[in-house]
Amino acid sequence: MKKKDRVQHIINELDGLYPIAECSLTYQDPLQLLIATQLSAQCTDARVNIVTKDLFVKYKTVQDFAEAVIEELEEDIRSTGFYKNKARNIIACCRKIISDFKGVVPDSMDKLLTLPGVGRKTANLVLGDIYGIPGIVVDTHAKRLSNRLGLTKEHDPVKIEFDLMKIIPKNIWSRFSHQLVLHGRAICKARKPDCELCTLRKYCFFGKGSLE
Repeated sequence: MKKKDRVQHIINELDGLYPIAECSLTYQDPLQLLIATQLSAQCTDARVNIVTKDLFVKYKTVQDFAEAVIEELEEDIRSTGFYKNKARNIIACCRKIISDFKGVVPDSMDKLLTLPGVGRKTANLVLGDIYGIPGIVVDTHAKRLSNRLGLTKEHDPVKIEFDLMKIIPKNIWSRFSHQLVLHGRAICKARKPDCELCTLRKYCFFGKGSLE
């Protein structure tokens, strides 16, 4: 099967499995998604949602985060891990949003990447889910599934992103990213994937199948 056809079959299968694919982080505005995504580094979305339930009541605006006492914010987000670095970045990020972007989360990759603690994964998520600008979000699930399905041979998230951009239609970049996450959580787990239950197995290097 040609790679182009193979990719389309994978897309169709994911569309059938996950017709509604959305971010699992809980948020109500661009700032909340930005903060939640920063907290999700090396942490589950479920844990982040528990933390942000109270966090977003205590800190309601970009000004609130910018003026936060760092030791206090560290305690508020401690259970997400790497809390010292995350707290420092969140405060610095919000201060820059105020000083450089009039308090509004920017809507371009270049501008988002100037914010402390914001990489391409976070930027693409915000662009796709908030501003409707398609982006490939490469988290641990997308990285694992992209390799297992033979969509890339790269392991660096940025290189994976650009590989996927070449073969996945732009208008579904964001949805496809969420579908990879959902399938990674439900079936294609890191340590013990449920290959017997996986309808993508015939396209998968981990189970069987090849690009040829």
